[in-house]
Amino acid sequence: MGNTVELGKTGDLADGAMKRVVIGGQEILLARVKDKYYAIDNRCPHMGGDLSRGKLNGTVITCPRNFSQFDIIDGSVIRWTNYPGFMLSFAKMFKSPRPVQVYKVIQQGNRLTIEI
Repeated sequence: MGNTVELGKTGDLADGAMKRVVIGGQEILLARVKDKYYAIDNRCPHMGGDLSRGKLNGTVITCPRNFSQFDIIDGSVIRWTNYPGFMLSFAKMFKSPRPVQVYKVIQQGNRLTIEI
């Protein structure tokens, strides 16, 4: 069992908003979609892009660096890059698609915590 760490309060984020939180040097992205909260690693597993600077559309986050997309519910890869044809195959040879780490957000009253 890991440490439970407070991420913030429910009132900190509007629907569709996200923010970067640093916990012990580790960057976490906290996002709110409707009345649910999600937490994932803030760095894209492809090229290390800052996901908090990306675009959130529903539960899909798009990396601002390479346009990789991930579902923040389960971390699954929606799209590894937006490179066309051969360039996509080439990019996958150097870094195969892998999901982003997801953390369970626990809501206790107005407090939001995760276990890391």
